[in-house]
Amino acid sequence: MAASKLKDTQSERDDRRLSIDRVGVKDVRFPLRIRDRDQSTQHTVATVNMAVDLPHQFKGTHMSRFLEVLHAHGRELTVTSIAAMPKELMARLHAEKAHVEMRFPYFRAKYAPVTKAEGLVDYGVIFEVNAEGEKMDYVVTVEVPVTTLCPCSKAISERGAHNQRGLVSLSVRFRQPIWIEDLVELVESSASSELYSVLKRPDEKAVTERAYDNPVFVEDLVRNIAVKAGSHKLIKWYRVEAVNFESIHNHNAWAVIERKVGKD
Repeated sequence: MAASKLKDTQSERDDRRLSIDRVGVKDVRFPLRIRDRDQSTQHTVATVNMAVDLPHQFKGTHMSRFLEVLHAHGRELTVTSIAAMPKELMARLHAEKAHVEMRFPYFRAKYAPVTKAEGLVDYGVIFEVNAEGEKMDYVVTVEVPVTTLCPCSKAISERGAHNQRGLVSLSVRFRQPIWIEDLVELVESSASSELYSVLKRPDEKAVTERAYDNPVFVEDLVRNIAVKAGSHKLIKWYRVEAVNFESIHNHNAWAVIERKVGKD
């Protein structure tokens, strides 16, 4: 039977008069190629979410069209193709709003501080692109693991101080494109110490002493990042969230700062 003669249930009228904010496909895995400040190009795999709004009068959306838009860009995505997708979805699905989100692991080669042993460290990255009419909104998020050492523990203890691994999520809107590596380094420089993959004993000594010399509460961590993000010439909005996976408590410590930067 020809496709034109098949019943289009999604386009039938719905009488409940409830519009849907977002409807689409979620957790689609797809290859991604992204520019890398250190090595020029990096290949990874993104988990993709795509959605549009649905007016109250329509029963459903056409899910296959989301995948058609995704696959129309070939077997590998780039940042440019991601940016184009929301408007393509709006056109294909007759929508007023569209949302595309890509989550992927991003790897950097890091060198141990003393021995210079090389190892790969992975970071989480999220690209979000939203379209509403002619308006476009881009948000980049980096998820960066760090070390924090407790200032209070250091001040009151005769031997040592407790420390822990933390996770920072830094989201930014930007005036011009910004390197993922720049955002990662902004976060790492704000903690007690950055993390490494390969550490020999001289490196472990150096990292431990660095953290001891730079104690930060979770409050210090988000404030340190906020100061640097607020003074960065390319960033016009940021949201920084930090979680410390406490080593001597049965709970985590958590802090968030969100600010608009400048007049943009």
